[in-house]
Amino acid sequence: MKYVLLSILLFLTSSATAQSGNLSKATRLHPIPTSIQAPKTLRATLRTVGSNSETQAHDRGVCDSTPVTLTGHDFGTGQITVQAGFAEGEILAATYAVPADEFPIRVDLAEVIFATSNTSVQTTTHWSVYVWDGTPTNGTLVAQFSSDNIILPHLVMPPGTSGTIISVSVDPDDPEQIYIYNESGQNRYTVGFGIDQHNNPGNPCVSAPPTNSNAFPTTDIDGLQFPQDNWIDAVTGTWCVCGEGWFTFQNFPSICTPSGDWVLRSAYTPVNCTVEPAACCINTKCYDLSPSDCEAMNGVSQNQGTACATYVCGQGEGACCVEVTGACVDFDVNDCYAVGGIHMGEGTMCADITCFPEGACCLANGNCIGPVSPTDCTAVGGAFQGNATSCSSANCPQPLGACCGSSFCLDLTEDECVAVAGQWSGMNTSCDDPTTCGVDCPEDIDNDGVIDVNDLLAIVGGWGTSDPDLDVDGNGVVNTDDLLAVIAAWGTCE
Repeated sequence: MKYVLLSILLFLTSSATAQSGNLSKATRLHPIPTSIQAPKTLRATLRTVGSNSETQAHDRGVCDSTPVTLTGHDFGTGQITVQAGFAEGEILAATYAVPADEFPIRVDLAEVIFATSNTSVQTTTHWSVYVWDGTPTNGTLVAQFSSDNIILPHLVMPPGTSGTIISVSVDPDDPEQIYIYNESGQNRYTVGFGIDQHNNPGNPCVSAPPTNSNAFPTTDIDGLQFPQDNWIDAVTGTWCVCGEGWFTFQNFPSICTPSGDWVLRSAYTPVNCTVEPAACCINTKCYDLSPSDCEAMNGVSQNQGTACATYVCGQGEGACCVEVTGACVDFDVNDCYAVGGIHMGEGTMCADITCFPEGACCLANGNCIGPVSPTDCTAVGGAFQGNATSCSSANCPQPLGACCGSSFCLDLTEDECVAVAGQWSGMNTSCDDPTTCGVDCPEDIDNDGVIDVNDLLAIVGGWGTSDPDLDVDGNGVVNTDDLLAVIAAWGTCE
């Protein structure tokens, strides 16, 4: 959701007394308050193609499915806000907290309401659904599915004003389920929906997609209650001045932020409520699961009657690295510890293990040291090149730095800079810093190294004055010419 820069210009030139608080009227944020009748449901069930009646359902145990949501909307008849500025390629998402002792969980359901407002044509929207362990920026994407109109239907909505619930679930008989193991350690998971293709995309960084021919996601009318857990992945582009990439509503520019929570909900089931639990080893972690749940999660189920309270995964036979000799023997964990060895895990074999690797280590400055161990290499901020590698063949990447020329600034290696007769400013310098090569950047009013919405707001705040810090073109007054100069240099220093 971005600015309509043309609208900004028209708005500001028509009102010399405009203040920064009025800019929300000139952004590509385009909320449309709408009342919908009970929305229809587009059911999209994920299942393995070619699965048959012989597929065994997992013995789920006695856990109930737990619904989670951030919105106050009940997914029925009522008022919502159509976010008509939502562009093709953007993703909306919400993060949900889960008690740590309920992991691992199975994600059962993801639902979102899309709506139209006075459309004049039938709309078709291609969409995707996403699930992360943790948050989109600090977690791991564990599932992504896109509408193909075969397994997952596209969203088709009639002309007029209406709402549709896109409801995505996983066939309970499908052996491929969406599991969250909490590998992120955040005790949270995130569900998102994205628009892969609008019915009529328009020009997303210049204006809102046409509202008479598109469907959009919605927010509730209860006010923004969870700004830190509502997300948007904003599209990139020259005029997309509200930023690009992932933002929470808490750190999205306030004049670009919706006023409510996404109308989005999910449901999950803990899978550690089983009728006949046993210790299940998934890598080196232990979970009390039924044998079929353990198998579905690619774990190794232990004997019936075992439990994680007393069983430690990794105590079976595996490769044991003996540091004093550098040798490897296949021992159980107790024998390995008795000889002062390092146990590599249950089921590992010496034939597949390199106990004490040493090799070349590429440093951040482009130099190479070695042979060293991976641990020693990491300790000095290097990148280990692999066991038995040498510096003579490592070809370590050289660092980049700002290369200043008479008419250019480029991020190059030192050798490349010398080759083009430039002056290298050193590693970790960058042309993104307008001061690196002595570039005068009057459009960067707040001197933060980038020309962005904050510089626009500064111009607006000093409109009509003679403030020399805001008078970009030096004509003695802060006006439209200064605004145009900022826009022309957007994101750069020219």
